[in-house]
Amino acid sequence: MEALARKLRLRTDPTIFFVSAGIMVVFLITLLVIPETIEQAFGAGRTWIVTNLGWFFIFGVTSWVIFLLWVAMSRYGAIRLGGNNATPDYGNVSWFTMLFAGGIGTVLMFWGVAEPISHFSTPPHPDVEPYTVEAADDAIGFAIYHLGLHTWAIFTLPGLAFAYFIYRYDLPMRYSSVFYPLIGDRIYGPIGKTLDVFAVLGTLFGVAVSIGLGTQQINAGLSELFGIPNAVTPKVIIIIILTTVAVSSIVAGLDAGIKRLSNINIGMAVGLMLFVLFTGSTVFLLRAVVETFGLYISNLVPMAFWNDTLAQYTQEEGGWGWQGNWTVFYWAWTVTWSPFIGIFVARISRGRTIREFVLGVLFAPSIFTLIWFSIFGWSAMQIDGIGEDTRAALGEQAGVLSAAVQDSIPLAMFAFFEHFPFATIVQGLAVLIVAIFFATSSDSASLVVDMLCTGTPDPGPVHQRLFWGISEGVLAAMLIVLAGETGLLALQQVITVIGLPIFILAFIMMIALFRGLTHEHINKITVGEPPKTEEL
Repeated sequence: MEALARKLRLRTDPTIFFVSAGIMVVFLITLLVIPETIEQAFGAGRTWIVTNLGWFFIFGVTSWVIFLLWVAMSRYGAIRLGGNNATPDYGNVSWFTMLFAGGIGTVLMFWGVAEPISHFSTPPHPDVEPYTVEAADDAIGFAIYHLGLHTWAIFTLPGLAFAYFIYRYDLPMRYSSVFYPLIGDRIYGPIGKTLDVFAVLGTLFGVAVSIGLGTQQINAGLSELFGIPNAVTPKVIIIIILTTVAVSSIVAGLDAGIKRLSNINIGMAVGLMLFVLFTGSTVFLLRAVVETFGLYISNLVPMAFWNDTLAQYTQEEGGWGWQGNWTVFYWAWTVTWSPFIGIFVARISRGRTIREFVLGVLFAPSIFTLIWFSIFGWSAMQIDGIGEDTRAALGEQAGVLSAAVQDSIPLAMFAFFEHFPFATIVQGLAVLIVAIFFATSSDSASLVVDMLCTGTPDPGPVHQRLFWGISEGVLAAMLIVLAGETGLLALQQVITVIGLPIFILAFIMMIALFRGLTHEHINKITVGEPPKTEEL
């Protein structure tokens, strides 16, 4: 493999690179040949995990939030990532926009209207009536719970572990490095490389699913605007355009490409949010934003420990209940992204203290998420009709967004904008924002996969980075063309099952980070050095 890497002029670890690429190709072929079988097998695995280990996911993420807050507030919070005299590589605004755009900006566009409306029309708690004030409060509370502090804890924990061991211990920028206190120099051997390959595959498949889902939303928007059919050919063209934008950003690099694209995108998203605020029920929404902070704070502890224990007694069909299809699915899927987002956030956070890192990564995106859902979610529920009297006054317009979400989740955001001025222009802007969000996620993922293979923050050769960027687009396109919706659904089941071992590794990662922090006096010389190898 080393000879092949030299021949291809790669600057990478040949084992990680070629094994990851090979498994990706083999799995893709299998998925394309027997998508139904893959979906059924992994679907059964996902059902077992959700039913029997859902409590573990909920307890786990909540424990990570508590651990991270303790680390930030402890004496370890003053440790600077990158040396005692290091300064941040990026200003606060650029830092925030990059971590947000590379994180869940795409999710907010996809679920900003759809999730609150889903919970509003189908309340999580069985004793709450749909479309009532109580249902509206619960809908906003659960939407923010799913995408607030807990989601960002899933990204912050590995991000902090990566940043700490990479910048304080001078270890390679690889997933395996965070386990150094537990396995030592074996991070450079088969165990470490296996962990790195696993992280590469999780990133590739997770991003492929997101590109596929984003393509559906963009296609839905273009269909609404221009009557473009919701078919395979338009989706493939969309993927080609998104991949081209992402590849251009990859070639430009982190500062000129991803940073600039992220700044533009977050600015457009904020502009869209302000448009909804000032052209909608402004006073109602301002009051809702303030009140939603209180709702989130007051409900955070009960929601963080709620396991739907009595579902078998309160749900007509018995079993796990509503939470298995929402909260547990969110955590299992999100954790497959954690190596990607964690390393990306670590890469852009050099020079910050642990306290700055944890509080910034946890709270800044969470506050933005809360404001976003307050404005979009409350606006959507107000349009749909809150309360019996309001819905009666709305007549046939009552429940229009609930019907849109039930019919097509990707179309929900565009159906929402039909109730605002300049609907066509705003829908077009929304399509553009979604496209750029998915492009930034793709180029960020490609950068991370390249770093996982090279082990350094320095970019590899252009053709090496392009390989991963193009692979993500090809993976998503082939799934849509050859396997259709079944292929995407099967891949969603797969990455949910993959989420379990990654989740377990995150717990081990937390132990490794704790051990590293409590041994902060360790001299740099005592840290293992990679074996001497010929540079490729």
